[in-house]
Amino acid sequence: MQSYVMLVHLIRYLQESSIMRALLTVLLVLLPFATWAQDPVKIATVSRAPFSFVDNGQATGFSMELWDMVAADLGIDYEIVRTDSFSGMLDMLTNGTADGAISNISVTAEREVRMDFTQPIFDSGLQIMIHDSNNSTSLWAALVTRDIGFAVLAAAALLFGGGMLMWVFERGRSEYFSRPAREVMFPAFWWALNLVVNGGFEERMPNSRPGRFFAVLLVVCSLFLVSVFVAKITAAMTVNALQNSIENLSDLEGKKVGTIAGSTASTFLSDREVLHSGYETLEGILADFEDGVLDAVVFDKPILAYYIAHDGRGKAHLIDRTFKPENYAMALPTGSPLREQIDQSLLKLRENGAYDRLRAEWFGSTR
Repeated sequence: MQSYVMLVHLIRYLQESSIMRALLTVLLVLLPFATWAQDPVKIATVSRAPFSFVDNGQATGFSMELWDMVAADLGIDYEIVRTDSFSGMLDMLTNGTADGAISNISVTAEREVRMDFTQPIFDSGLQIMIHDSNNSTSLWAALVTRDIGFAVLAAAALLFGGGMLMWVFERGRSEYFSRPAREVMFPAFWWALNLVVNGGFEERMPNSRPGRFFAVLLVVCSLFLVSVFVAKITAAMTVNALQNSIENLSDLEGKKVGTIAGSTASTFLSDREVLHSGYETLEGILADFEDGVLDAVVFDKPILAYYIAHDGRGKAHLIDRTFKPENYAMALPTGSPLREQIDQSLLKLRENGAYDRLRAEWFGSTR
């Protein structure tokens, strides 16, 4: 009992001693650094070029190089754990198997409940990527339809029938039609076609009364036939252009749209009742987009822009408008002791210009 009393008095003495309080404070501050020195910090990431990806076996990207600068500034040893999916990367934070995560992680209120975020490292937003339209291909697709095909066949049959009927009226009276039926088939069709398009051959004017009456009838009817045919082609091209035009979110209705499952883009589309397919990997989205399975991709604009500038050159382009501006940041477990030190380091890198130089190196602009 006496020993217990002495221990209590010793603790009270240490608490009242300003020197000991200072020593304890220093120890608490240095404790995280001591932990880092013993065990490398585990940083989770996922491949999202140009922020995080593997090139020639080395981890690289804007976010990865920025983290390397922060780690060097703080004297942190770390190891990279690359996951197969974006959700898998965030799960490593919530289940305690990673000390931090970095890539193109958007700061959202829903995520803030489950984890902490550092200072923003990049300003971004959502954009729509669509296929580059090939004018000749679009025109061909608009013209080669079942309705127009039937219209062309019907017009050809009418012209052939009209030419052969004129042969019946004019054989024996016109040198042009004075030949056997087998030999006159194409000349008769050609005569009817020229009559409809050009008004006929002046030197081959019908000689018989039925032939002249029928020729006039063909010319008059051709005015309506040509008008209807031109209107049908124009309507088909207009409908095709409208169907293929995507300029806003409302234009995505009825289109095949893809994005990453569980991403802010997926939440954004769901909130606006835009039907879309959720993919686990960006590679899967881009493969289906290139194969024509998807009409549009809605995702982070710097990642889509990087794809277009490299693998997607000449295949796709972005709609000018940016939807839902957002910020990327490094994610940390809730209450992580790393947050304050990382924030200070990020501010230091912005102040000394290192951040701007890195951003210009990857994106060509500090804005």
